[in-house]
Amino acid sequence: MANWTTTARKASSAVLSVDTWLPETMPEYAQGFMYMLGSLTASSFVALIISGVILAANGPATWSYNGPMRFAAATHFWSVQAFFFFMMLHLWRVFFTGAWRGGRRETWLLGAVALIIAIPTAFTGFLINGDFYSQWNAVQAKDGLNALGLGWVNLPNAGQMFGMHVVVMPLVLSVIIFGHIVRVRMKGVVPPYPDHKVNDVKEGQ
Repeated sequence: MANWTTTARKASSAVLSVDTWLPETMPEYAQGFMYMLGSLTASSFVALIISGVILAANGPATWSYNGPMRFAAATHFWSVQAFFFFMMLHLWRVFFTGAWRGGRRETWLLGAVALIIAIPTAFTGFLINGDFYSQWNAVQAKDGLNALGLGWVNLPNAGQMFGMHVVVMPLVLSVIIFGHIVRVRMKGVVPPYPDHKVNDVKEGQ
């Protein structure tokens, strides 16, 4: 029976393999635009993380009076829009192509969990804007969480929401997305469904 060190070595050798991260060839079916949606989602996530770090380092209100910070805030905002836009397109593509096939169930589940975590991550960012609209939404959402028995999440508390949005939620989301990408690199991109019409024609000849 293998011990935990042997298991860890086998897992790490697969994850850290050069062939996993720098493959020399790519399947022909994976060279279309629809197979780029995952990469576009990840690129948007990197852009929003970088712009978010800049905003957090300069304070949550600097965008209201500082020109460069307004640019960083706009970059962060549109990176979030692109992130969700490409993520939804990516979700539809992998759903209709059966991305869970071929032992890729964990890849699919990690992607679905990433979407679920991304929603409250974005919402907490909206709540720390500090305007009246975000404060009103925080109070309404607080009532909803109280009804669900989650009153310990104090949405009107700007400090708690800032910590959740800047530290906790991005870390969790980053780990999940990284795990999703690792699974994609290890298992590969799911191939299209077989063309039954072509197979039927070949069988009839």
